[in-house]
Amino acid sequence: MKNTITSLLIVFVAYGSALAGGPWPQLKGNGYFKLSEWWTVFDQHYTDQGLIDPNLTTGIYNTSLYAEYGITNRFTTIVNFPFLSRNYVNNLRSGTTGDIIVAGDAINTIGDIDLGLKLGLTKPGASVPVALTLFLGVPTGTDIAGAEGNLQTGDGEFNQMLQLDAGKGFNLGKTSAYLSAYTAFNHRTKGFSEEFRYGLEFGLGLLSEKLWTTAKLNVVESLKNGDTAENTTNTSIFANNSEFSSIELGLNYYVSSNFGISASVAGAIRGEIIAAAPSYSVGIFYDMK
Repeated sequence: MKNTITSLLIVFVAYGSALAGGPWPQLKGNGYFKLSEWWTVFDQHYTDQGLIDPNLTTGIYNTSLYAEYGITNRFTTIVNFPFLSRNYVNNLRSGTTGDIIVAGDAINTIGDIDLGLKLGLTKPGASVPVALTLFLGVPTGTDIAGAEGNLQTGDGEFNQMLQLDAGKGFNLGKTSAYLSAYTAFNHRTKGFSEEFRYGLEFGLGLLSEKLWTTAKLNVVESLKNGDTAENTTNTSIFANNSEFSSIELGLNYYVSSNFGISASVAGAIRGEIIAAAPSYSVGIFYDMK
């Protein structure tokens, strides 16, 4: 069955936890590595008019490896590899007889890989660090699958995103905290619209910095300059001209000085052509700090 739904874009949760990323490159020889599970299941979506409509229950699960590694004190490489991605849709049943009209379907494969290179524009230890990052979205996922051709683990297009981050660490009394902001431009191919992105992140270190609580605001604004062909009303989890504002809340707990566990929940507070349901993530990480 064709529909106009899409999953919440995973790009913002794909680039690691609040304790990685931002305007702080890894120092030479240091790294941050994370194994995580991200998922969303939804039975309603925002339309292209920002209204909410119902849809067949649809879900996607991504099991990913994320890594940052410092090549120098100012250059950091970034990799996000969703090595197992599952996309499914439930049966469509008759409301009167209960008979299956269209059978449910599912695929299990890899997702799109994200590669990044971060350059620290300020020296390590700067009071207000600034960094520039180039992200490349490699279309390694499946963009057409299933009996109805409506299952995907990738969008089939190669995109390039340039992101500028700035931030500052500070103390609230005896509690460590930080605030960072970013802005980005995402160039997409194969008829997909370019995107302007921006956001804020606040983090608070509790329990002698063993527990970091985070709050993020992420915004995607579509330039809506892409094709108005079928990928505008996509039949699976990726769509053209999608835009949203979302809030994410997260916890990162250091079990030891290097190992920890993380959890987060995110959801759109407004959107167009995206799922009207929260997404969740849990993971374990190793921080070489």
